[in-house]
Formats: sequence, structure tokens, C-alpha cells
Amino acid sequence: MNTQTEHQSASRFQFSVILRFVIAFLLLVQSSWSQVAGPQDPAAVQRVGVTPGNQLRLTLDNAIALALTNSNDVEASRDELRMSQFSCTASLGVFDVHLSPETYFRRTVSPVASSLSGVANGSLRQQDRRSAIRLNGSTNSGGSYDVDFSANRITTNNQFVSLSPQYPTSLNFTYTQPLMRGLRIDDNRRQIQVAKKNVAMNDAQFQQRVMEIITDVTRAFWDLVFAVQNEQVQVEARNQAQGQLESNRRQAEQGVLAPIDVVAAEAQMAVFEQDIYTAQETITRAENALKVLLLPDRRAPEWSRPLQPVTEANPQPPSVDLSEAVSAALENRPELQRAKAVADINEINTRYFRDQSKPQVDVVGTYTSAGLAGTAAAVRSVNPLAGGFEPIVARLNELSTQAGLTTIPSLNFGNGAVPEVFIGGMSESLRSLFNSRFPTTEVGLRINLPLRNRTAEGNLGRSLAEASRIKDQNEQLEQQIEAEVRNAVQAIRSAQARSTAAAAARSAAQQLFESEQRRLQTGASTVFLVFQRQTDLITARSRELQAQTDLNKAIATFQRVTGNTFKANNVTLRAEVAGSRSCQPAQ
Repeated sequence: MNTQTEHQSASRFQFSVILRFVIAFLLLVQSSWSQVAGPQDPAAVQRVGVTPGNQLRLTLDNAIALALTNSNDVEASRDELRMSQFSCTASLGVFDVHLSPETYFRRTVSPVASSLSGVANGSLRQQDRRSAIRLNGSTNSGGSYDVDFSANRITTNNQFVSLSPQYPTSLNFTYTQPLMRGLRIDDNRRQIQVAKKNVAMNDAQFQQRVMEIITDVTRAFWDLVFAVQNEQVQVEARNQAQGQLESNRRQAEQGVLAPIDVVAAEAQMAVFEQDIYTAQETITRAENALKVLLLPDRRAPEWSRPLQPVTEANPQPPSVDLSEAVSAALENRPELQRAKAVADINEINTRYFRDQSKPQVDVVGTYTSAGLAGTAAAVRSVNPLAGGFEPIVARLNELSTQAGLTTIPSLNFGNGAVPEVFIGGMSESLRSLFNSRFPTTEVGLRINLPLRNRTAEGNLGRSLAEASRIKDQNEQLEQQIEAEVRNAVQAIRSAQARSTAAAAARSAAQQLFESEQRRLQTGASTVFLVFQRQTDLITARSRELQAQTDLNKAIATFQRVTGNTFKANNVTLRAEVAGSRSCQPAQ
């Protein structure tokens, strides 16, 4: 047993000697190069694109606020939500009332050659001034209505017209109501319901995108915190190596240590300087990744400012068990809300296509009222048909008188031919119209019975198949969410355990390094072992920082997969005011 121990000690001594010679050779090469290129201070290596001393202090809450304010992705998602709200408002336009007024004046001169044309000179003249207004629209029960009112003023030289000018008026109301197809749902109402579900779907997509951005910012922030703290660890390691180098030089001058130990200290410090340069690059990469999330464009002045993350109290890992976390995720995840909106849209389409397979039976009702009047001065006193017989009637009456016979009455009936109800102006015509003196009522049934409706059958079958596909996708989505929650819970617990273990390892490495330093001072250890313990300590400190960073990132991921990101980060989404109130998503 002793022989084996002695053999192992000899092997370690030989390895130590060989390693020292290798380090000495490398440092000699480095010293030769340094004489040409000169030494370089790590602090003199500036990071590209940023101005030292102009730091931007940034907390996690500030970073989230900047990202939500400046993020192009958030703005794009918000625009999509607004567009869906305006589309919903546009779909409500099918119930808008359409008012169509019109007025015109028409004067016509027509050539006529008939003795019954009412004119003797062959030129029939007529002037018509017409004003009309039409009101039409649809109801939310699938019906449609049409109201048409018109009022005219007509003057003519036609001798057969008893009133000139005359004022005809009319009021017509028509209503059509489906009794089967289109009673419960029609294409207008389907489009409105689908548009409302699209608003809900885009709202859920907007919330999901905001959650993802908050999570990305949180993870990028903790990456930057790690990079900055890791650089500090590397700088402290370099400073310790500098102190050890100066101590080795003094001891070498006193003859306590060999010159090779000075070379070994220089090699160790050079290694730590390389780690500082690597840490600086890591900071730049982490900082740029965070700026991409925070800044609106590449021209923002903050690109030239270094970020200084202000680390607050480390977030505490949640103590929720797996079942509670899964339940919260299934209740809060925007993806499930969006999937529900998709399923609701398909259900609306299914109801519509099923309704389209029914026969079309519509009841149609029409009510018409008419009015007519003419001014008294415009009433004709001569009958154009009997006027030519007046000389003959006068001669017959003269002979009848001489013969003692009864005379023939005059054929001119003048004002007596026009009822008193028609004597007046436009007001009299409107009075007749609205008092319903001349009404017409009509009720009918209109039936459209296709012998086969393959279009509706095909659309209905496709919609039912789509419902089955959506159900399968929802089950797959729930399984994916279950797996994400399980992984997130496991990641938190593992990261928490790694953080605890890393802290213990760092504490042990610190004690070993300090102990090795004391042993070196008493001559019981070597410089090589001190440097080895120092390297182990730096590695342990970096691992501790990385474990804490992984824990913070795991907590952010857990908040996202359970749908608790907004509450955990004190973020409240304001309701986007766009379009009709009935198209607003629930916030």
C-alpha cells in the first residue's frame, strides 16, 4: 500500500515538473511576443459600438415597459387586433338603414296624331316634378323591409286630364320574413358572429405575443445580468492573479520561490485576461440581444449606450404543485382561448350550413297607400269627348222646344266630373295618403324547394369534418401544454437544486483556495496547486451565477406556460378602442 502511494506521489511530482516546463516555454514565447507587441490591459479593450461612462441603468420592470412600448411585434399584433375590430364593425353594417332620397324635374313634348290624344295641335306637353325617398334594410331576424314614398306635381295640356296641375302621392311598404331557411341564422348574422370570434381570436393572439415578449425580455435581461457579473468574477480573478504574481516576484527575489513560479503566475494571469476578453464579448452579445427587444429601430440613441442591469431581489420559485400549475395553464393560456374561438367559428359555420339545407319559405307582406289632388283652378270645365257635339245638342234642344218636347241635357259636366276629395293641392293629396283613403294590402307566401341541395350538403359535411380536426388539434394542444408545464416545473426544481449545490461548491472552493494559499505561505504547497484551486474557485463562482440565472429564466418560463406572466410582472393590457363597442374583446 505504501509502495503504491509513493508511486502515485512520484507520478504527480513528475507531472508537475513537466507542466511547469511547458508553462515556462509558453511564457517565454509570450514574453518574446510581448516585447514586440507590448502588454495589453484588458480595461483598454473597449466594447464595440458603445460609449463608456454613458450607461443606461435598467431594471427588469423598466426593460419590460420599454419592450411593450417599442416592440414592433407588439405593435403589429395590436394592429391586427384593431383590424379585426374594424372588420367586425363593417359586418354590422348589414343592419344599417339605407336612406335614398331623390328629386328631379322632367319636361316632355310628344308628337301625337290620334283624335283621342287629348290635344288638337298634335303636340302633347307634360311637366313632372318628382320627389321620392326610399328606406330599406335588414332585421336581426333574417327579414328585410323596403319603404318607398313619392310625391309628384304634374301639369299637361291633355284635355282628358281633369286635374292639371295634379299632385299624386304614394307610400309603399314591403316586408319579407323567412319562416324556415334564414330564420335562425343567415349569411349576414353568420358573418357578424364570425367577425366577433375573430376579434376574440386576435385578442388571444395579441395576449400570447405580449406574454412571449415579456418572457424573452426577462430571459435576455438575466442573461445580461449573468454576463456582467461573470465579467466581474473574471476581473477579480485577474486581480487576484496579479497579486499572486507580485507576491511570487518578491519571494523569488528573496530566494523563497524559484523563478519558474513567477513565470507560472504570469501564465495564470494571462489565462484570466483571456477570460475577461471572452466575458466582454458575452456582455456585448447579451446586451445587443436585449436591445433588439427594447428599442424601436436601429436609429435609437440607446444603441450607443451600455446597459447596466440593476439586479433586484431574486424572484422566489413558486411553490405551486404540478396539478395546480396544469389547471392554471388550461385556464389562462391564450393559445387555448384562441383554439376555442376557432372551434366556435366552425360551430357557427356548421349551424349556418345546416340551416341552408332547409327549404326556403318566406312570407311577404305589402301595404300601399295612394293620394291624389289637384288645385281648383286647374280643373277643366269642358268634356273633350262631348265638346264637339254641343252645337248639335243646342240645335236639337231648339227644335225640341218648338215641338214642345223635353230638351237634352248638356254634355259638359265640368267640375262635377271630379269628386271633391280630389280638389286641392299637395297637402290634400298627403292627407289622403296618410289617412289611408286608398289602401292596398297584400300578403303572400313564397317557397323555394330545391330537389337536391348538394352545395349545402357538401359545405355541411366539410364543416363537420373540420370540427373533428379542430377537436384533435385541441387535444394535442392540451397535451403540449401539459408537457410544457411539467418541463417548466422540473426545470425550476432542478435549477433550484443546482443553485443550492453550486453555492455549496463555491463555498467549498473558496475555503480550499484560501487553505491552499496559507499552505503555500508555510511552504506546504506549491504555486501550481494554488493556481489550480483558484481556477476551481472561478469555475465554481461562474457555475453559481449560471445556476441562479437558469433559475430566474426557468421562473419566467413557468410564468408563461401557466399564463401568469401578466400578473407576475404587474402588466395590465388596456382595452383597444377600435370599431364598435360590441366588437371589443374582454380584457
